[in-house]
Amino acid sequence: MKKVFIIVITSLLFLTNTVAFAQSNTEGNIIGDALFVRPLGLVSIVAGTAIFVVSLPFALITKDVPKTAKQLVVDPFNYTFDRPIGDFKYQTDPMVDEDAVKN
Repeated sequence: MKKVFIIVITSLLFLTNTVAFAQSNTEGNIIGDALFVRPLGLVSIVAGTAIFVVSLPFALITKDVPKTAKQLVVDPFNYTFDRPIGDFKYQTDPMVDEDAVKN
């Protein structure tokens, strides 16, 4: 357990340093993105899909399925696979109005 804790803390410190130099260190951005952010994106896609499946009956009742699907599945997918590597300022759809998605 102690080894896992040390590995997690070291990884978080490395990730924090990588994100801190986001403006000036593009090589660090690419390395941090490839080693940490993309795998975490894959985890968020799986977790978001599982949460979406669980929340689907409630979203159907409230007629809020498109917004729920976008926030839990589509946005993490786009952030993981559509975003250029090393670009942490990527926005999924800056022109999409969240209220328009609901209707």
